[in-house]
Amino acid sequence: MSQSVEHVLIVGAGLAGLRTAEELRRAGYEGELTLIGDEDRAPYDRPPLSKQFVRGQTDDTALRPVEFYAEQRIDLRLGTAVTGVDTAARQVTLADGSTLDYDQLVLATGLRPRRIPGLPEATGVHVLRSHADAARLRAHLTEARQAVVVGGGFIGCELAASFRAHGVAVTLVEPQPTPLAAALGTEVGELVARLHRAEGVDVRCGTGVAGLLVEDDAVRGVRCSDGSTLDADLVVIGIGSIPATDWLAGSGIPLADPAEGGGVISDETGRTAVDGVWAVGDVAAWPHRSGRNKRVEHWTNAGEQAKTLACALLGAELPPPQVSYVWSDQYDLKIQVLGLPASADEVRIIEDQGRKFLAHYFRSGELVAVVGAGMTGKVMKMRARLTETQPVS
Repeated sequence: MSQSVEHVLIVGAGLAGLRTAEELRRAGYEGELTLIGDEDRAPYDRPPLSKQFVRGQTDDTALRPVEFYAEQRIDLRLGTAVTGVDTAARQVTLADGSTLDYDQLVLATGLRPRRIPGLPEATGVHVLRSHADAARLRAHLTEARQAVVVGGGFIGCELAASFRAHGVAVTLVEPQPTPLAAALGTEVGELVARLHRAEGVDVRCGTGVAGLLVEDDAVRGVRCSDGSTLDADLVVIGIGSIPATDWLAGSGIPLADPAEGGGVISDETGRTAVDGVWAVGDVAAWPHRSGRNKRVEHWTNAGEQAKTLACALLGAELPPPQVSYVWSDQYDLKIQVLGLPASADEVRIIEDQGRKFLAHYFRSGELVAVVGAGMTGKVMKMRARLTETQPVS
């Protein structure tokens, strides 16, 4: 272990930031460790926000109990925004004007929700990223009757399922040919659309949102780009997220092209081109087997990256690469994605049992990913094969 590191400062108190702090302690780091977050809430788990939390089935989303931070000697600073960094002085500036020195800086600031330009502010229109977003949405859901979910990605599909469980009529609007087309391709996307239609969701693909119908400052409907109009007293915009990197302007820390997903450019251990600066989690653009640096917005990816980064920062042996894994709970099914599928891959539907299905993805004749709904055992048994052919750092 390097003995020169006396203070590691982690900016971003989400999953990736917390896991990095945990992995540093686990790897034997004994120095000062500061975890800064701009929210007032201690690190919490985001996946339940669109499912159990918004449905009112749980209030507890904390990743660790309060006493954990003192036990691990993690200086947790909440409600503290970092507004800039001087990498030469190894110092960050906080929103109140004060500064904080560091030896090693880990960027784990995550994402902020993308919004549709030009839409008016109105009661009943929501985005979902933070715990506060989810709390507002849950409160509104108790009175909602007709919801429009804009965006058929994982969050949009999960919210559609949660709203249906609440008895709310739901229309899912997605500009792509199917839900999850960008992530899983249209063949599997059509199977997901079939699942939602069977649950009563009005799935409308190939159209977007042109505007909102607002009356007395409250949303009353959505105007679609195909000319149709949808009644709604609840609208959720779930069209993706943007890396939270604005505060890095002028720092000299290299950022990826926003057209290719943006994020902080890092090597395969999270190290950036600026000495003493690292990046992890949703904000980090690590090397990808496509040949480009690319962000991967997966819950499990944050933990794997944190483990690798902590070992590299301390000069310890790196852990073996792992196959990417993500899941999404929709209705009574767990949709699992093992590996990194691309929309251009060849897709073979191995099993189609109506609600349940299993698909294999091939690239240049080689298996690169497996996706299944309600097929947990059959998906996970392919991990070893994917590890041999397509390890993901």
